[in-house]
Amino acid sequence: MNYHVDRVNWYQTQKQLKQIRERVFVYEFHMPMEVEFDGLDSHSEHVIISDDQDEPVGTGRLCPDGLISRIALLQAHRNRSAYSSLLNYLVHLAKEKGLHDIFVNCVLQEVPSFVENGFLKQGCVFMEAGIPRQKLKCPISSFKTDPFTMLH
Repeated sequence: MNYHVDRVNWYQTQKQLKQIRERVFVYEFHMPMEVEFDGLDSHSEHVIISDDQDEPVGTGRLCPDGLISRIALLQAHRNRSAYSSLLNYLVHLAKEKGLHDIFVNCVLQEVPSFVENGFLKQGCVFMEAGIPRQKLKCPISSFKTDPFTMLH
């Protein structure tokens, strides 16, 4: 299946973006609504990924500081092609904004995979919605999509 990714405006598409994120993070992964919609959305760049029938199947965002987050793909589209398309577009946006590094807040069990792929630990482990996480940093020039799966 082929996917295409588009930059979207939060204010114009928030209903659609929220539907996808609610379905994935709130209903499927039981993330509290107040954590999922954290106030960064209005300040972030958003993308939507669609399948070859032009149906939206996922979303993600790039925060002003370079944090890539809220990567939500509908279950039937959680595959390497979709993740790579979505993440590469977000990294492209980071380059466009003149950023040199991107960041992710990673669940602890996935940290070794990210570190093996060029990410560096930043700060201490922290809790988000009862889940221990580690902030990781990667220079854009070294970025690879290999370690990525679901990313809140």
